[in-house]
Amino acid sequence: MSYEHLLYDVQGPMALITINRADKHNAISLGTLDELHAAVDAAATDEEVRVITITGAGDRAFASGSDLSEVLHRDFRQALEPIVQGLADQLERTPKPTIAAINGICMGGGLEVALGCDLRIATPNSGFATPEGKLGIIPGGGATARLPRIVGRGWGMEMMLMGEPIDAERALQIGLITRLVEPDELLPEARRMADHLAGFAPFVPRTMKAMVHFGMEASLAGALMFEKYAQGALVQTADKVEGITAFLEKRDPDFKGK
Repeated sequence: MSYEHLLYDVQGPMALITINRADKHNAISLGTLDELHAAVDAAATDEEVRVITITGAGDRAFASGSDLSEVLHRDFRQALEPIVQGLADQLERTPKPTIAAINGICMGGGLEVALGCDLRIATPNSGFATPEGKLGIIPGGGATARLPRIVGRGWGMEMMLMGEPIDAERALQIGLITRLVEPDELLPEARRMADHLAGFAPFVPRTMKAMVHFGMEASLAGALMFEKYAQGALVQTADKVEGITAFLEKRDPDFKGK
């Protein structure tokens, strides 16, 4: 599939999706969203792809937010459509691990896309904000639900109510991102992470991801029960036998996804 607003490239086990609107600070238009949905779906169904990474073109922005020229004319009915919320849900529900590789501005709808990813890494020149309150609106792509779950209620409220940007160091401190690397190391770091994840038995990352997302919505008892059933399923796999045998024999495992 050809894309107008994206670049799509499979690099070993990693599908790299680049929002390619650098002249507009990678603002997310409705056309860009449609292509992001298609690209994530393509990566999710490609058996060679084990990890999906999203980044932004250029060195100034991951994504500056939704395209305000479109938001200006959006009415109540259109606002009820999933739009960015739907993409974040897709990233969250995709069984394969997802990484947001952030270099520069990551605000509004751009931040909400990143919040839908499982892992977020960034460069020191990155900045994060939910500035919608200054525009007379509130976040509509999932930030009110996901941000407090990731950084806690206190920092979630601080970011959304105040609308002020935080820098990459603060984002690392509060757990919004988990790795901070120099700009020229951002994509190499994402590739290293993808290679590392690809070394696991295929069932492991997707099961871990499902457990965490289910567990965050369930009671503690429900989450623990789900964990036990998931562990019970994995201990019956051939990959479990191979993994433990390889460890005991001090060799690299040869997982088959069985």
